[in-house]
Amino acid sequence: MSDSSLENARALIAALPYAHALGLVLTDFGEGWAEMEMPYSADLAGDPATGVMHGGTVSALLDTTCGAAVMSHPETGPTTATLDLRIDYMRPAVPGQTIRARAECVHVTRSIAFVRATTRDERDDPIAMATGAFTS
Repeated sequence: MSDSSLENARALIAALPYAHALGLVLTDFGEGWAEMEMPYSADLAGDPATGVMHGGTVSALLDTTCGAAVMSHPETGPTTATLDLRIDYMRPAVPGQTIRARAECVHVTRSIAFVRATTRDERDDPIAMATGAFTS
């Protein structure tokens, strides 16, 4: 993928109101995969006492990264919608750290793309993992 394709995809993600509110940034993508990050914000903490990011922000990051992976696949169209998304939370994100997600299309049919994604912070073990089905 060219630098202009990455910039166009970044502009598309940045134009989404919720993505803008969460600070989501598309950092890289290729044919059928995408990487995004969400910087830490105390405003997005689910529990102000601990500062841990709310699980909903993690799910939004996973969903958006999966969608970007689908849109970057050569056998899909320029838009997509989430049909099904399962998220397994393994641990809380470390307060103060940026959360990163990577999603990959594992199978694409004429109408559905199947995707897997993982989020991590500076620790190496996953925060959450997702599997989903998206329109292709």
